[in-house]
Amino acid sequence: MASYSKLSDLFPIQSQLDYALEDATTQEEKENLVHQYLHKIDERDDLIIPDFEEGLEWLNTDGPLLLRNELFICIFFFFCWKLYSKYNGLVVIGVHSAKFPNEKVLQNVRSAVLRYDITHPVVNDSDARLWQELEVSCWPTLVVLGPRGNLLFSLVGEGHREQLFLFTEAAHKHYREQGLLKDHDVGIKLYRDSLPPSILSFPGKIAMDPSSKQLAIADTGHHRVLVVSHTGQLLHTVGGPSSGRRDGNLSEAQFSSPQGVFIKGDTVYVADTENHLVRKINLSEGKVSTLAGIGVQGTDKEGGAPGPQQPISSPWDVALGNAGGDIVCIAMAGTHQIWALFLEDGKLPKGSDSKKGTCVRFAGSGNEENRNNVYPHKAGLAQPSGLALAPTEPWECLFIADSESSTIRSLSLKDGAVKHVVGGERDPLNLFAFGDVDGKGIDAKLQHPLGVSWDEGSSLLYVADSYNHKIKVVDPKTKQCRVCAGTGKAGNGLGPGFLESSFNEPGGLCLGEGGKLLYVADTNNHCIKVLDLQTKTVSLFPIVVQQEVDSVLTTATSSTPAVRKLPKLPKSAPVLTMPSITVSSGQSVTLFLKLALPTGTKLTEEAPSFWSLSAEGNEWLLEGRAVTGSISDLSEPISIVSSIPAAPASPDPTLTLDAWVYCCLCEGGACMMKAVSFKQPLLIGSTSQEGSVAVMLEHAF
Repeated sequence: MASYSKLSDLFPIQSQLDYALEDATTQEEKENLVHQYLHKIDERDDLIIPDFEEGLEWLNTDGPLLLRNELFICIFFFFCWKLYSKYNGLVVIGVHSAKFPNEKVLQNVRSAVLRYDITHPVVNDSDARLWQELEVSCWPTLVVLGPRGNLLFSLVGEGHREQLFLFTEAAHKHYREQGLLKDHDVGIKLYRDSLPPSILSFPGKIAMDPSSKQLAIADTGHHRVLVVSHTGQLLHTVGGPSSGRRDGNLSEAQFSSPQGVFIKGDTVYVADTENHLVRKINLSEGKVSTLAGIGVQGTDKEGGAPGPQQPISSPWDVALGNAGGDIVCIAMAGTHQIWALFLEDGKLPKGSDSKKGTCVRFAGSGNEENRNNVYPHKAGLAQPSGLALAPTEPWECLFIADSESSTIRSLSLKDGAVKHVVGGERDPLNLFAFGDVDGKGIDAKLQHPLGVSWDEGSSLLYVADSYNHKIKVVDPKTKQCRVCAGTGKAGNGLGPGFLESSFNEPGGLCLGEGGKLLYVADTNNHCIKVLDLQTKTVSLFPIVVQQEVDSVLTTATSSTPAVRKLPKLPKSAPVLTMPSITVSSGQSVTLFLKLALPTGTKLTEEAPSFWSLSAEGNEWLLEGRAVTGSISDLSEPISIVSSIPAAPASPDPTLTLDAWVYCCLCEGGACMMKAVSFKQPLLIGSTSQEGSVAVMLEHAF
């Protein structure tokens, strides 16, 4: 059996280079050191690692790759790391080695590849075989391999950009000159190219302004922020569809995978995650500005500089609060901390005075831990990803979804103490205490929660338990945690009740309508869902783009209306096939559409409902006829007419009538979109007749 090397065999050799590079003062000196190191490595016959085992699942490539004849960078990661190849002969491979059980599932890996816009090949090493063979110790670990499949260089953790570029550039030149690298052609086949477009793409967080009832949505995958009315009418689109970094007018601003949003009045605060910025959208002025960050990932764990001069790292959520002054609280996932951006002069609990505009650490040592402490700077967090403010007594705290410790924590706005609420365990270094268990305190178990929302009226905290595909509710007074909605399996089902509805890694949530509704960013389902906390029902929140509703125009060259893009019928929409009817050439067919809304609802004026008529493969049935129309009154059936020509092109065509209906609760609150499709087969007789044949198409939602 072949004997393979592991990373511990490389470390003593590489450490000599690391020390030498620290003492080098010029770029030329550093490059010479790397070249000398490579010559030394080439003289060794060992340091060979095993290839990927057969049968593994690959993404973004036509098939499995072999670790030979190229320069490779293997990234051992879980769900949220990406790198780019810039040379022929250099191949980047993401080796997905899961931490959480949810991360082992191929479909969830696919979603992560899409969400983080990963374009290099990824292999799902779900059992972490190569991880174990190499004795990798943490995520992320980067391993650079030579063309013989031999270990060259390794980097652990983040923040090694300069070292990685120095080494790969030198190694690429070294092996290219020896003719050992093939041209870079690994058969890239991006998974994202096989998917249809959608209004939302991996929405991260959602927030509501209780005064205006407007919602802000982080449309993360589209690199933009949407502002919509509570009925779903799209009001503002800021950024997208591609990533970028630009302040200015709403129409020209750009973001990069924004995750967190907080809206108050005409202001939206944005955690612009991959730009490592905190941004502000001023809707009344139509401007976007940067409040904190310099546009590249920082490593500073203290802060204290004016916001636009302060480097920050992967902000994941934001919340507006008061702790010795008005502040924007920032979940700084990259440094495992909570930071504060001062909107006025103030002083944090157990902190020093800060001027307006200062961006500074609030809590967290910067060590990735599950450590609670009365001194905020001594506490340890682990990728805090969601924030919810509970500003009134007796709480006066910030609740934190601490994703990597699978806990919910609280940060006091009065004294800065960081406390445990639910999840995890007592050992502050154990970040593997996750699961799916209702219970009290540490007996309750979560799996990578990403979002929290506080209901001040009931003093309950709602949690997006993301990797368990559930919404949970926590009573912080008793520390009881229980499931609120979700089956525990990834899916996209609606109802009939909370526990029969399914989600797929929900990432954010917010309360609305005085605590009656809970809006959920169902991230991997690319939609917003609404939980009615009174009726215990779940519905899809419609986002209505006016130009999609006005979907038909008549061309100048044809009497047949040309169809613009229509919304797709949801999978839950019933498709009703009617009995065939016999008609004759020369007659007309009148379809009477009779729809009944759910009890207690009414049509939504701001989101016009409509119908659409089609005849796939038999468009001659529609010539000279309207193929779409509005639905504004359901008290009487809607009449839709199609004529049978004297010389029909087919004896058995089928008419399809689709209807999209937008409705809201009569008492205010939840709005939803309902849809239905009728298929009416026709049998056209050979004898010509006059008159009309009527058909009643009925459906109660």
